[in-house]
Amino acid sequence: MFFYLVAIIASCFVVKLVLKTSLVQIVKKWWRFLEDGCYVYQFYRVPQFNHNMQENQLYRKVYTYLNSLPCVEDSDFTNLFSGDKSNEINLVLDSNQVVVDNFLSARVSWINEKDVNTANKSLVMKIRKKDKRRILQPYLQHIHSVFDEIEQRKKEVRLFVNVDNEPQRNGRWRSVPFTHPATFDTIVMDTDLKNKVKSDLETFLKSKQYYHRLGKVWKRSYLLYGLSGTGKSTFIAGIANMLNYDVYDVDLSKVTDDSDLKLLLLQTTCKSLVVIEDLDSYLGEKSTVPSMSGILNFMDGIFSCCAEERIMIFTINNKDQIDPMVLRPGRIDVHIHFPLCDFNAFKSLANSHLGLKDHKLFPQVEEIFQTGSGLSPAEIGEIMISNRSSPTRALKMVISALQTNTDSRAATRNARRLSESGSVRTVEETGGDSGIFCKESVREFKKLYGLLRIRSSRKDSSYEFDTSDKDNSRHDHN
Repeated sequence: MFFYLVAIIASCFVVKLVLKTSLVQIVKKWWRFLEDGCYVYQFYRVPQFNHNMQENQLYRKVYTYLNSLPCVEDSDFTNLFSGDKSNEINLVLDSNQVVVDNFLSARVSWINEKDVNTANKSLVMKIRKKDKRRILQPYLQHIHSVFDEIEQRKKEVRLFVNVDNEPQRNGRWRSVPFTHPATFDTIVMDTDLKNKVKSDLETFLKSKQYYHRLGKVWKRSYLLYGLSGTGKSTFIAGIANMLNYDVYDVDLSKVTDDSDLKLLLLQTTCKSLVVIEDLDSYLGEKSTVPSMSGILNFMDGIFSCCAEERIMIFTINNKDQIDPMVLRPGRIDVHIHFPLCDFNAFKSLANSHLGLKDHKLFPQVEEIFQTGSGLSPAEIGEIMISNRSSPTRALKMVISALQTNTDSRAATRNARRLSESGSVRTVEETGGDSGIFCKESVREFKKLYGLLRIRSSRKDSSYEFDTSDKDNSRHDHN
C-alpha cells in the first residue's frame, strides 16, 4: 500500500511538472504572437548561394555568428557536432529554428530556413521597422567583427623565417606551424607589469578607428631589453599564442640591402608579430647591410604604413648602448625590461616547476637575493627542471648556484679594484694575451671555481648539473 501511494505521488508530481512546463511554453508562444501583432517588422533574407550558385560569404559569417550565441544552447532543438579538436563540441542550428538576439536594446530574430524543392538554405532576419535605421548597419558590422574574432581563434599560428634571396625561390618567407607551448599566464613576470602589457594589447586590438582618426598607422611596437635567458623570447611566444598572431622572425644577416628589408615587410600579413632579435648587434658602425637608415625606415618609415594591424617587437641586451633617437616614441611605443631573477620571480618558478608555494629553504634563498646575487630565470628554471624529482635538492642547487654567482661577482669587483689602483697590470696595459687577470684566465677561473663549489655541495646527490652549460642555456632561452 505504501509503494502504491509513493507511485501515485510521483506520478502527480511528474504530471504537474509537465503541465507547468507546457503552460510556460504556451504562454511564451501567445505572448510572442501578441507582441508580433503590435509591431510592424522588416525582413531581410541572406541566401546561402547567389544566382550564379556561388557561395554568399555573408551567409557564412551570419551562420558562424548565430552558432556562437549563448542563446543557441537554450533553443528547443540544436545539433551537436564534433569540432576540429578532440574535446571540442559545436552547437549548430537546425532547420527552421528561430534564434533571438539582442543588440542595442533591440530584438533581432533569425530563422534558419531550408527550401524543400531546391534544398537551398537561407537565414531570414526580422527586426522592427522602428529599429531598422538605428541598428541595421551597426548590427551587421558587429557580425563581421565577431566572425573575424572567431576565425582568428581558429587559425593555426605559424612561424615565418626569411631565407636567402635566390632567383629559384618562390618568395622570401618559409613557414612552419608555431607550436611553442608558452602562454601569457605562464610567463614569469611581475604581475602588475603583466596586467599592464595585457591591457595594452587588448586596447590595441580595438583601436583601429582611433588610430585612423589620428592619422596614424594601426601598429604597436615593443622593445624588450635585458640579458640573455631573462625570458624575452618566451614573452614573444606568449603574446603570439594569446593573440593567435603569426610570427615573422626577421634575420637581418640574410638581408641584402635596405630595399630587400622593405620587401620583407611588405610580404608580411596582417594580424602578425614582426620580430627582430638582438637589434643592438646590427646597429654598430661596422654593420652596413642593412644600414642604420634602412632599419629606422623599417621601424617607422613610409613603408610601415603597409603594415597595418601588426605588432613589431625588437629585443636588445643593453638599452644604454643604443642611440636614444633609435628608441624615441613613434619608433618604439613600449619599453619592457627583463631583469635577472629576483625572489618574487624565484617563487613563481618554484611554484610552476616544482609545485612549491612555500618551503623551509625559502628564507635562505631570499637572504641571498638581498645580497645582490642574481641568475637568469632560464638558469634557475633549468636547475629546477633537472632536479624536479626532489624539490628540496633543487632548492639546495639553486642556493649553491646563487652563492657561486655572488662569490664570482665579488672576485670580479676585487680584480677591477686592484686594476684601477695600479697594483696589478691588466692585459690592456701589458699588451699581451696572458696573465692572471686576462679575460680568458678570469673566465676559466670562474668556471672552475663554480664547478668545485657545486660538486662539493652535493656530493650525496646522484644528478650532475654541468655549470659549463650555463652560457649555452642562456643563449637557448633567449
